[in-house]
Amino acid sequence: MAADASAIRSQIMGVPVLQLRDIQKRFSGVHALKGVSLDVHPGDVVALLGENGAGKSTLMKIAAGIEQPDSGDVLIDGAAVVVGDVHTATALGIAFIHQELNLLDNLDVASNVLLGREPTVGGPLRIVDRRKMHAIVEPYLAQLGLDISPDTAVAGLSIAQQQLVEIAKALSLRARVLIMDEPTSSLTLAETSRLHEIVAALRAKGAGVVYISHRLGEVRAVADRAVILRDGANVGALSRHELTHDNMVRLMVGRDIAAQVRSQPVPAQDQFFRIEGLRTRRYPHKTVSFGVSRGEILGVAGLVGAGRSEVAQAIFGVEPPLAGQILVDGSTVEITDPAAAIRHGVFLVPEDRRTAGLVIDFSIRENVTLPALHRYASHGLVSVSKERIGAAAVCKQLQVKAPSIEIQTAHLSGGNQQKVVLAKWLALDPRVLIVDEPTRGIDVGAKAEIYTLLRDLAEAGVAIVMISSDMEEILNMSDRVAVMHEGAMTGTLARADCTEERIMALAVG
Repeated sequence: MAADASAIRSQIMGVPVLQLRDIQKRFSGVHALKGVSLDVHPGDVVALLGENGAGKSTLMKIAAGIEQPDSGDVLIDGAAVVVGDVHTATALGIAFIHQELNLLDNLDVASNVLLGREPTVGGPLRIVDRRKMHAIVEPYLAQLGLDISPDTAVAGLSIAQQQLVEIAKALSLRARVLIMDEPTSSLTLAETSRLHEIVAALRAKGAGVVYISHRLGEVRAVADRAVILRDGANVGALSRHELTHDNMVRLMVGRDIAAQVRSQPVPAQDQFFRIEGLRTRRYPHKTVSFGVSRGEILGVAGLVGAGRSEVAQAIFGVEPPLAGQILVDGSTVEITDPAAAIRHGVFLVPEDRRTAGLVIDFSIRENVTLPALHRYASHGLVSVSKERIGAAAVCKQLQVKAPSIEIQTAHLSGGNQQKVVLAKWLALDPRVLIVDEPTRGIDVGAKAEIYTLLRDLAEAGVAIVMISSDMEEILNMSDRVAVMHEGAMTGTLARADCTEERIMALAVG
């Protein structure tokens, strides 16, 4: 079906700038791509959709020279090419914005954006021209609304700012084909809107864009059409007027998924978990206070840089607060490090699951049991058999999809990695659960499962704080919404009063 549609489209629009034709790829016996085809025309925004593991990223890595196909053809302007490496792809006009950030945090912004392409001062020493680097990079930062200097260290940037630097790097290549893999997964509505304006400008200049996103509202807003993969194969294509939520979900997962919405808000009651006058190092002159009841999901919204993640890290003891009180069940508790937080039943699912939530080289079993090894030990020795029993039980509860709990978490999809982060805390019976961007980069099917899990935990009496930049997620899942701006709470809205407009009004201060 997709190949026929591509052929018809090619006849109408002319030769595609990029064609992937009948691409096959296997990894260790896993048939990742089963004859997948895709074409991208100049001025064409193609959404590439599918659940985690459907083959989207693998297909794009082949286009970008990161992976090589077992068979099939890559064509540029109708001519077959061999994209043997990233440098070849760049020379052919293909740029790839990765879902997992690909920056060097020991370098500054300008050095990351122009890595390998640094301008130099003439002469035999070829000294890097820092002034020229700044002049080249500053317009791209301004275009993205990123108010930082080119000599800012990447290590000090937030995840969202790093993602914008990654986008600036791709824009600086002036590519003919720009591949965007979950480009807005850490961005707020304002940054997302700006990025969509940039996509529209690229389209107007004749660039082709491949847009991968699990945020289906964005797909409807930005894409001209969609190509859908499932289990490594083309399963359909949708034109602009066919891009409805139900059509996309049905092709992606092969079934209908019910909307995930909290049916009834939790009635007001005594707040089991409360923060009073919390001050963080990021905003030392601002204080944050809020409370959450048992069984309640408190959504926390705000723009990038509002300080939401810093508050979560302060509560969990990653970066202890400068001042303030943390109360659990009416009693003040002292949390100076994550171990203290865990003792009091306060757990954090961090924004960056790969670097802060998991030991990526450890197995599922090792990650799940790591926070509570004492539960699986006798006389100081950890029992692997006890670990397997405990980890297997909680992974079954969360429906973690993996051939074995001994597989490295690095080999799991984003959705299953997030489930493993949740699994290690579920094994410890949380009283308070803080989840920071719980569905970042996760497909629609896994999102539904995580939303169900959060609702089930709330119904079991867990107090949940859910930090999210996904407005649909905030509106659908929250009993109340607290909004932050530049380190302070600017308001809290009851479920009945929550609208996108009211949240944004509070978010901009």
